[in-house]
Formats: sequence, C-alpha cells, structure tokens
Amino acid sequence: MNVHEFQGKSLLKAYNVDIQEGFIAETPEQAVTVAEQLHEKVGSEFFVVKAQIHAGGRGKGGGVKLAKSVVDVGRISSQMLGMQLVTPQTGPEGKKVNKVLVAQDVYYRGESETEEYYISLLLNRDKGRYIVAYSPEGGMSIEEVAEKSPDLIFTEEIDPGMGLQQFQTRNIAFKLGLSGIAFKNMQKFLSGLYETFIGCDAQLLEINPVLKTSDDRILAVDCKLVLDDNALFRHPDLLAMRDLNEEDPVDVEAGKHNLNFVKLDGNVGCMVNGAGLAMATMDIIKLSGGSPANFLDVGGGASPKTVEAGFRIILKDPAVKAILINIFGGIVRCDRVANGVVEAYKSIGEIRVPVIVRLQGTNAEEAKKTIDNSGLAVFSAISFREAAELVAKILNKKN
Repeated sequence: MNVHEFQGKSLLKAYNVDIQEGFIAETPEQAVTVAEQLHEKVGSEFFVVKAQIHAGGRGKGGGVKLAKSVVDVGRISSQMLGMQLVTPQTGPEGKKVNKVLVAQDVYYRGESETEEYYISLLLNRDKGRYIVAYSPEGGMSIEEVAEKSPDLIFTEEIDPGMGLQQFQTRNIAFKLGLSGIAFKNMQKFLSGLYETFIGCDAQLLEINPVLKTSDDRILAVDCKLVLDDNALFRHPDLLAMRDLNEEDPVDVEAGKHNLNFVKLDGNVGCMVNGAGLAMATMDIIKLSGGSPANFLDVGGGASPKTVEAGFRIILKDPAVKAILINIFGGIVRCDRVANGVVEAYKSIGEIRVPVIVRLQGTNAEEAKKTIDNSGLAVFSAISFREAAELVAKILNKKN
C-alpha cells in the first residue's frame, strides 16, 4: 500500500526522524493559512508547494514549486489543486491533484553549503536481508545515477536478527562525505529511518533528497513509503491512511470482494482459483491464439457472489472478447461453482461475450450437466485441451 508524502513524513516524525516541516491543504485558502502558520512557527519566508499523488517525478510535471511569499502560496496552490498531473510514473492519463503539501524552505543560507543525498531501505529477498541503498547524488532519479555514475551508489546489508548497527551508520555517513555534527546527525537519522521501516512493516522507504542544511541538520525533504499489504492487519492506523482516490477503481472493487486481480492487455478474461492454475490458464490462452486480459484469482472458496463480482470486473474491460472460467474443485465442489456461474449470469443479465467454463475435480460431471442444461450461452469443458479449442474457435469467429 502506498501512502502520500505527508503521511510518510508524519510516520518518520513519530520515530524521531527530522523532516521538512509542512502541513496538508485541500483548498487555496487552507494553503495560505498553512503558510502563515509556518511563518510564525519556523520563520519561513519562502515555501514549497507539493502536489500529493502516488507517483514520483512530480517536479518534472509541475507538481513541486517554490513560493516566495504567502500570496504566492495561494496562487500556486490554486493552479495545482484539481490539475491532472502527468509525471514519468503516472502514464499519459496523469493523476488528479486533490491535496497539496505546503512545506517550509530548508535551503536557507549559512556558513556551509547544503548537500543532498539519496537513501532508501528495502528487502533483498534473494539474501533474506534488508538493504540500505545510498548515494551522495541526491535529488536526482536513482535510475539516472545508476546509469551515469554506478560507482556512486553504495549498499549496506542488514541482518534482520541484528538490526542496523552503529558501525554501519558510521560507514554510511563516512561514504557520504560527512564529518563533525552532520556526521553524528546522519547516524541518528539512519537509526530513525530503520526503526520506521521495521515498525511500519514497510517494503520500501525512500528519501530523495536527504538534505544536509547549512547548519548541519539532516532532514527528510521527501518521503516515499510503501507498506506491506500482508502486514496491515497489524496496523489498523496505517490502513486508515489508504487513499482510494489514488487507486484504480477496478482494483478497489476487486479488493472489496477479496479477489486477486491484475489488469493485462489481452482479449480473453480469466477467472481462476489458485495462482498456479491462473498462470497455466494464461499460458493455454496464449497457445490457443488469444492473450489474457487479466489475472483474477477468486480463491479456494468461490461463491456465487464472488463469481458475480469477478464477471462484473472482467466485463468492465471493452477489449475482452471471451471469458474463460477455470476452476479446480478441491476445497469447493465444482457443482457449487457451476450453480454460482448460472446464478451470476442471470443476475448480471445479458453478457455480451462468450463464456467458457472448465470445471475439474469434485463433482465435475454434475457441474458440466448444470452448465449444459442451463439454457445459457455458456460453453462447458472438462479438459484443458477442450477449453483451449473452445477459446480458439470463439476467437477465430470474432476475427
């Protein structure tokens, strides 16, 4: 689950990580009020207005702008709120900006220069260890740094049983070229990042840039935080941060019915129980001359309501020319699934594409009879080969 920058920063602050102070606003009037509060609280004369969407590269699309006065904040936020922000990560359709973060200016002048760094924490599944990836080239796309200056990207492996050790934080601070107070502040900063990462059951915590201010403070100027969906049952407070407006409506609907759904670019809708069977089903669709339009796993206990929800989600895709339902009746009986298909078919009404149902396992023969005697435009199959031949036949007719 993705969270917004302002939400990620609030979690960092809860773990004693220093951040660029700021507050959220949903209207230009709120943005002006926030700027006035920041001026009183931290003495900020300049402000940064940041669009809050679940995508990176906001600055390249005009989603991050410097305001040189409170009046400027109101003007910029009025332009930004409601805009369809297109970045390298949103695709051409972009995302609507519903909130902006008004933050303090932390690039103030002092005795020394400000410096920007890149720091992220993630899981290396191959080694079963956490990784700190970091670079002195902050503020840039890490992909660009990896391409142009791979020697400037460093990593530090963390044993989950031991946690982040002090010698590792010293090593990171040293390789970033820090010394004195900034060196000590970076160690504290890294320890707080790791505690946030572990405490929130995160999959990714990326700060770009991490800023060394002119007075040697170390601040999180940005924050990308991705939480592990499988651990959210432990964190109802974090689950409350979910912003459904930032997610695909089809994915949201699938989640309501506990369906595992992934949209693809093909022409044959798939409804399957079990990830392994789903992969095999997509393979057979390709072999039959089609292309899978989705991955949809209804789980082991497919019910009529689940099947109906799956139908409705698949049919939202205008590219779908046929639907293949492939269920193995182990936990659930095939005849029960067949009845669910018939009920769902009748409940939805007219289904504009052919439906092929392949049921194998407990009571498969009874299930086939139910489908065949339903009087509906549903084709039944028992073997994989039979299902593939039906898919190929239907697609050839469509062409």
